[in-house]
Amino acid sequence: MKRPKLKKASKRVSCAKRFKIQKKVREHNRKLKKAAKKTGISRKPKKDVGVPNSAPFKEEVLREAEQRKQELEALKEQNKIVKKQERAAKRKEGKEAASAGVEPAAKKAKKGTKVREARAAVAKEKSAKTFKCCELNKVIEASDVIVEVLDARDPLGCRCPQLEETVLKHEGKKKLLFVLNKIDLVPKDKLEKWLGYLDAECPTFLFKASMQLKDRTVSQKKQRGTNAVLDHSRAASCFGRDCLLQTLSDLAKEKDAETMLKVGVVGFPNVGKSSIINSLKEMRACHVGLQRGLTRCMQEVHITKSVKMIDSPGIVAAPGNPGDVLALRSLQVEEKEESPLEAVRALLKQCNQQHIMLQYNVPNYRNSLEFLTTLAKKRGFLQKGGIPNTELAATTFLNDWTGAKLSYHSRAPERQDLPSYLSHAIVTELRSGLNMDMVREGNQNVINGVRFPNLASSIHFSSKGPTAGVLDVSELPKETITTTVTEETDMAVSTDEMLATFNPEAEIPIPKMETQIQESTQKREVDEPTRETKVKFVNVDLTSMQHNNDDDAYDFNTDFV
Repeated sequence: MKRPKLKKASKRVSCAKRFKIQKKVREHNRKLKKAAKKTGISRKPKKDVGVPNSAPFKEEVLREAEQRKQELEALKEQNKIVKKQERAAKRKEGKEAASAGVEPAAKKAKKGTKVREARAAVAKEKSAKTFKCCELNKVIEASDVIVEVLDARDPLGCRCPQLEETVLKHEGKKKLLFVLNKIDLVPKDKLEKWLGYLDAECPTFLFKASMQLKDRTVSQKKQRGTNAVLDHSRAASCFGRDCLLQTLSDLAKEKDAETMLKVGVVGFPNVGKSSIINSLKEMRACHVGLQRGLTRCMQEVHITKSVKMIDSPGIVAAPGNPGDVLALRSLQVEEKEESPLEAVRALLKQCNQQHIMLQYNVPNYRNSLEFLTTLAKKRGFLQKGGIPNTELAATTFLNDWTGAKLSYHSRAPERQDLPSYLSHAIVTELRSGLNMDMVREGNQNVINGVRFPNLASSIHFSSKGPTAGVLDVSELPKETITTTVTEETDMAVSTDEMLATFNPEAEIPIPKMETQIQESTQKREVDEPTRETKVKFVNVDLTSMQHNNDDDAYDFNTDFV
């Protein structure tokens, strides 16, 4: 009896099976030989018979062969020595150039390659933003109704005045509607205030999209009527669908019975444009996810026989917006224009610290770096050696804020005059053709059905107002900085290419902490050029450091004596 984990299983088989395998192998080899014989390909290499004994001058032939073999080995050894000498000469040239303060040719060639890569990255980024602007303009021109999706946690920050002004310039030919999405992440009283504020300017619909929709296959269609199991969980349920769909159907009936009503869904990234279309379609027709900017081009989805919705890419945010707005609404982190640490730092400045501590169950922190360090230790984001991975913690924090997970809210402003592009006549015209009583009743039913978070468990966020967007391609920023290089004749790349404009952010960014270390070191060298600096390391407790709330980086002049 075989004892477990002590011996391998036996490979013995019955004779009949072994003979059968051997027969199949022989037949297979025979077929291969037959095919090779027909094509004239021999599988066996020809054996070197050498010099026969009957050949004349056998000793001379063998001597010549041996001499040729020695010459080849000597040539091979000589090539090795030459390559070694060339490498040594290059190292010596690099050392001399470094001591003289002149860049060697290899570094110049590498720098030229980086410049070309940076220029290519700038061109690609500009073309991507240009394409998004063009696609967004196509959606606006092709749509009869424009639905601007707003995140209920920060509705004012999701509004784009440039987009609304462009839609209202068509003089009544296009209608503008607001859809407040992600309402289950906002306290009830805050949502009601925002609904009253927005409904005074434009018809507003409350909506909560479903997050558990799947692709509808043929088998699912067959089982839909009989054996379908309905999921009534909080994530799978959708609120506000009936009211919005009924309003769009009424507008389609008023338009024309023959043509379909085209509804363009626009908004900033990660406000839930594709999720709303999927919820209205009751299947996953558009790709959705936590990553910002998944929708790259316009996509048409047929909701009913008379309504067709057009999904659009996110609005490109203007670079003149505040830092927290860019961290939430634009694609700077995804396009590597800004590090996640800087984005988290900008967001934490606009939030209530006590609410952040309660939401993430972390102790008191003095700056964003200490908060991310504590969060990384709590979530288990550790690198080699037990070092907290603050970058992964920052990415997780941003995903919580942009995704449908974290509950935060902003205060609705007091009612003031209408924006410059809106008037009471335009507001009346936007409401024409809509059954406002049905809309208000539908919104009230949604408020009664949704389970809202408590005010104590929600983070208060200070909104900076509407976010400026870029709709015109000519308004895209031109980030050009000229670079100067030393004039040498042996440069690997031409001077014209090196003097061309490129984006410095395409190269490897220098961390802020490293820059401060270099500045403090240079200052010390200038002040005390002759004094020998003795560095003594002091054990520093992270929780006992005293820092300013405004300054996020550590002062190495005080931490290291």
